[in-house]
Amino acid sequence: MMVNDGRPRFARALLAVLVGSAFAPAFAQTATPEQSKASQQAGEAPIQEIVITAERRSQRLQDVPISATVLSGADLAAKGVTTLNSMQQVAPSVAINTYNRSTFINIRGVGIAQSAPTSNPGVAFYIDGQIFPHEQFIAHSFFDIGSIEVLRGPQGTLTGQNSTGGALYLRSPEPKYNATFGSVDLSAGNYSAYRGVGAVNVGLSPNFAVRLAYMHDERDSYSNNIGPSGSTPGNAKTDSVRLNLAGRTDDASHRFNLHYENFNFKSDNNAVKNRFDKVTADPFTIEEDAKSYLNQSGSRVALEDRWAFREGLELRTQLAYQDGSSLDAVDGDRSATALPVPAALPATSANKALYPGRTGINGTDIKTLVGEVNLISTGDGPFNWVAGAFFMRDNLDVPLYLDSYHTSNFVASNSTIHLFTHNLSKSLFGQANWFATDKLELLGGARYSWDSQDVTVFQLQGAPLVPPPVNSTSSSQLTGKLGLNLHAEKNLLLYATASKGYKAGGNNPIPGSTPFGPEHNLVYEAGVKTNTPDRRFRVNADVFYSDYKDIQLQSTITLPLTQNAAKGKAYGAEFEGFMDLGAFTGNIGVSYLNATFAQNACITNSGLGTKASTDPCPGTNQLVPEGRVLPFSPKWTINAGVQYEIALDGGRKLTPRLQWAHLAEQVATPFPGADTLVPERDIFDARLSLQVNKAWLVEGYVNNLSNKTYIASQVQNATSATGGIIYGAPRTFGVRANVKFN
Repeated sequence: MMVNDGRPRFARALLAVLVGSAFAPAFAQTATPEQSKASQQAGEAPIQEIVITAERRSQRLQDVPISATVLSGADLAAKGVTTLNSMQQVAPSVAINTYNRSTFINIRGVGIAQSAPTSNPGVAFYIDGQIFPHEQFIAHSFFDIGSIEVLRGPQGTLTGQNSTGGALYLRSPEPKYNATFGSVDLSAGNYSAYRGVGAVNVGLSPNFAVRLAYMHDERDSYSNNIGPSGSTPGNAKTDSVRLNLAGRTDDASHRFNLHYENFNFKSDNNAVKNRFDKVTADPFTIEEDAKSYLNQSGSRVALEDRWAFREGLELRTQLAYQDGSSLDAVDGDRSATALPVPAALPATSANKALYPGRTGINGTDIKTLVGEVNLISTGDGPFNWVAGAFFMRDNLDVPLYLDSYHTSNFVASNSTIHLFTHNLSKSLFGQANWFATDKLELLGGARYSWDSQDVTVFQLQGAPLVPPPVNSTSSSQLTGKLGLNLHAEKNLLLYATASKGYKAGGNNPIPGSTPFGPEHNLVYEAGVKTNTPDRRFRVNADVFYSDYKDIQLQSTITLPLTQNAAKGKAYGAEFEGFMDLGAFTGNIGVSYLNATFAQNACITNSGLGTKASTDPCPGTNQLVPEGRVLPFSPKWTINAGVQYEIALDGGRKLTPRLQWAHLAEQVATPFPGADTLVPERDIFDARLSLQVNKAWLVEGYVNNLSNKTYIASQVQNATSATGGIIYGAPRTFGVRANVKFN
């Protein structure tokens, strides 16, 4: 089966976009008052102020002592960022690996390396103020974005537990009152890539407004499956819809937002290259005989209410419910040649090793209830504070089925494992800022968290077993932040902070295995934020040292096993610069990271081959020596972009843009080798945009301009499938049209 690059359909889409742009002036709409005001402000101040909301209030990023990258929806569009995975190309110190049902985010080498149903990520992910405690369903909301905030370092006060590495805050645009407008964004590219995002805002009255957005995204695989399965791993399409209803009282003292989202993702699962492929070395050719798919769907609803019940005080409450389900089937041996266990033989470990052909089906169903209440000071005085309480109840249902007797279709399970996990999390927190003088600001915050987990594992090997008892663990922790900020000048902030983050412990699904304890990260940071007086240049920079203890690492033997792998240490520096010289603008982000294990450790190695006879660690454990690099800790991440706006007749503007992203070498586990190494890469993207008028924009793009072949992810062995390599996208190109209307 040959890969369909979609050239005939792509050509038709290209023609439609170009014809549409030629007639665009006839359909041009005038700019909204908000757009006109923004345009005027842009003329007065080239580099616009960036607002950050992670601390439960709107603040200038330049005034907040946080190492953060904040990008608006317009910034993301200009840089061609259309997926969560591509955020690592525009934000320093970020490494994102996506495979199977999960998206793994690591910041400064801290986060999560593999998926386990009883553990949590170390980078907190929020959408419109609601936290998403698992990594399986965070990639489907990347459309119609108002802003995204990438916070580096522990966020152990306001963001809370499970933020030892940092946090990502994604926000959709707020509905506007007394205004009706919308936009349509369409793109088409090779590999039959089609993406459409439509959004409409309706101001129903001075006090009610609604915003509705819809996305359809589809693409054919970059890989060609020459096996007989009938599936083409890599094929995927997503449909998502989001509704935001906003209301307020006449004096705006009481405001609410009702958010609803629904998503439906269907694919032929990931295209994973067999590391030991005996047929072809082509990275984009695979051969699988088992039908594969990955289907995910879910919905989210949240109500946020803000009540300014007295001058200088606001009560914020939020209640959210999330429901997500996932079902996937895989070719367990990643080949079309491996034989299954003969029907006459039992499916023992020895026979599975002799006959590795197999299929598997995995499911995940997650239901999460989240509640938070905040009391926020809103005055302009020297003392500001926020206090709050948090509650989360989280239930997971994870069935795992393995068929070792068939290789083309899953027929019946000879090994069934069913996990039920119940998580409960509660915390109280508060943070205060006090200007001791006009320039000297003191910051202090604390959070106390209580976490508990109950896990039941039903493991069926042939005849059903007696249901095992419920395994329960609990943990509690005090985390927080201390800071000293010097507002030396109007456009200069110097800061120093100490922040502690915490990730709860839990149970392992392997019967008889030891529970794992909490993970801790204490980071000391000093930084500077500055603008030039004319706001043509902006520089934000920081240095940090991390004391990383009880690191949670996962491996897979028969089931995911999480263990506390000693401790690590890291130090580094980050720099972000922006310039606006009128027609010529640019940006650069650089980070340096040295993250290593701080002591010798014995860690389970699921990819263990021949272990040295001198290795002091027992069983499947293997020595990880002090000084070895921590997983997902690239020494350098660099991104840079430049563009030049060329004025044309009739008010048109032509803007070429070139971007570069460098990601240094990293490893997927503590054990360097061919099956864990993710080599360094340099990716160049180019865009040419034509702003026809205030309503119409047309552009062409080429991503991975040099057509570099690179490893995007190293997949480790899972319960139902061997590992392999996921290669990054080859050169892709296409056109995009964006139209705004009133």
